[in-house]
Amino acid sequence: MNKPNAAKRILKLRAEIDRYRYQYHVLNKLEISEEALDALKHELYKLEQQYPELITPDSPTQRVAGKTIAGFKKVRHETPMLSIEDAFSREEVDEWLVRMKKLRPHATFDFYADPKMDGLAVSLIYEDGVFVRGATRGDGHVGEDVTHNLRTIEAIPLILRKKFKGRLEIRGEVYMAKTQLERLNKMLKKRGEPALANPRNAAAGSIRQLDPQVAAERGLSFMGYGLLGDESLKTCEQRHDALKHLGFSTNPHARFCKTLEEVEKVFDSLQKKRESLDYWIDGVVVNVDNDKLFASLGVVGKTPRAILAWKFPAEQGTTIVRDIRVSIGRTGVLTPVAVLDPVQLVGTTVTHATLHNQDEIERLGLEIGDTVIVEKAGDVIPKVIKVLPKLRTGKEKSFHMPKTCPICGSPVARKEGEVATVCTNKRCFAQELQRLLHFVSKNAVDIRGLGDKIMELLLNEGLVREAADLFKLKKEDLIGLPGFAELASEKLVDEIQAHRSIPLDRFINGLGIRHIGEETARDLSSAFGTFAKFRHATKEELTAIEGVGEVAAESITGFFADAHEARRLDNLLDSVTVLGVQKKAAGKLSGTTWVLTGTLESMSREEAKSKIRELGGEVSESVSKQTTYVVAGADPGSKYGKAKKLGVEILDEKEFLKKLIDLRQSG
Repeated sequence: MNKPNAAKRILKLRAEIDRYRYQYHVLNKLEISEEALDALKHELYKLEQQYPELITPDSPTQRVAGKTIAGFKKVRHETPMLSIEDAFSREEVDEWLVRMKKLRPHATFDFYADPKMDGLAVSLIYEDGVFVRGATRGDGHVGEDVTHNLRTIEAIPLILRKKFKGRLEIRGEVYMAKTQLERLNKMLKKRGEPALANPRNAAAGSIRQLDPQVAAERGLSFMGYGLLGDESLKTCEQRHDALKHLGFSTNPHARFCKTLEEVEKVFDSLQKKRESLDYWIDGVVVNVDNDKLFASLGVVGKTPRAILAWKFPAEQGTTIVRDIRVSIGRTGVLTPVAVLDPVQLVGTTVTHATLHNQDEIERLGLEIGDTVIVEKAGDVIPKVIKVLPKLRTGKEKSFHMPKTCPICGSPVARKEGEVATVCTNKRCFAQELQRLLHFVSKNAVDIRGLGDKIMELLLNEGLVREAADLFKLKKEDLIGLPGFAELASEKLVDEIQAHRSIPLDRFINGLGIRHIGEETARDLSSAFGTFAKFRHATKEELTAIEGVGEVAAESITGFFADAHEARRLDNLLDSVTVLGVQKKAAGKLSGTTWVLTGTLESMSREEAKSKIRELGGEVSESVSKQTTYVVAGADPGSKYGKAKKLGVEILDEKEFLKKLIDLRQSG
């Protein structure tokens, strides 16, 4: 076949293969056999091999790029992939609706119920209808670029079936079917390779493969549930319909519901047929269907008010507590952990469960040797929820927290008013190990390859005593240690050196200051902008930040006042660069700080904040003497009273909108 005829044939083959892909993954039918479809793909492949200049990136043959990548690049989501509030009963769902009706008493609430897929949430970016990038959810703000693996999934179209100019973002769940997991595990067994534990872990692990050939072999699938970028769509139901027309599979059990009673019927139906489905689900996602109403309800904390994950009842099992061991955290807190006979929960083998503290053990009435009920509420960390005392044999033993640290032998103490028992030796080996592991963890500095065993080895060998020592490691220091040949040594040192520049929020989190977690670190980073300002902040400046109370502020100031911590910190700052938060270009509102309270009628609070930031203003969650304006909507909270007391200028919604309009016109 000559080149012109081959080009025509290639175009027709691609169109037909894509049509059959749509039939199979979206319409759940196929006019021809899978063998015939494979034959069409093979013909296309041979023609493209004959005329490689006719190969295009969107060809079905190019789903697997064939090259192994070096690592995953970070991707910042333009619109955060926010978390969802959980509910575990109809009563909690009813309370959710009551809270929303208080904010919008005259609104009509319709709902869209969508099965909550138990896989891996991803974001797909299309430019002018062509798939250009895919990323994991990550922490909601920053994910990892996994385009090379997402391209291998047949259920994800490389070109949208409907023309669309501009940028579209599709959100959905990558998953592995149960039957596919069975087939895959049979194949792995034949090869002598370990089986994959469950569909969720299989999907997540496959997407994080560096070699797309491995991901392609896994046979993953995809269902869409979100669509951003098409302003003509006004409801969840419309977006789901649009996704199907664009070429995406959506869950066939998703339903529009006029009332929560209808939502409950969907929930009950899915719970009954859950085991018969070929994929894992762990509940139903309930959305307020109307987009305008959804947006007007705003965000509380890190979750939108207008969406709820109604989870199926937690899976429970019974087992025996064989021992209670004590672990030491990075802040010195002793945590009792139950050692269990293995029990299968939600497709995973559970052998340990946290017992939190001595008070919790006493509340449960737990003794070593007891038969207990263990659950994974919402598929999270296993916990002991009940002791079955009637099954006791008389050989059970009571447990009490040790009086000395099991690692360093130092006395332990329990502060008045607190439940935590703490090792009094701040230089305890266990604390040092956990602090270092926290510093390099995924949500902090994110240095890969420094797990528990390697970090413990580095501490025992005297190569590392504090975080700064990590950046002084040389290849020669590692060669000869267990598991470290020349290549492994060079790889770890290169990975550490690649993290000398650290974003401010990750650095703050990595310090391991007690009571300061990932979200608070992000808030502190935004508030102070540079590490120097944060380090020298007063208690009053700290407590002025939303989410930073007296206890957290005292923890921060105490950390920086400690001479030993100060020396360590100076050593670390000599080895790394802490990246300040980049300020936007000056705008009409530069130098002003705004606080919003109450409900706005014309826009959501998030939209109002966005408009303020676009003009260069800062938005705070708490009122202080530094606040320039407070915008008060309907039913303002305590911030309104504090603003009046401090003499801060208060604007109602009309005055706020007029100020924005005047500023834009003057520009």
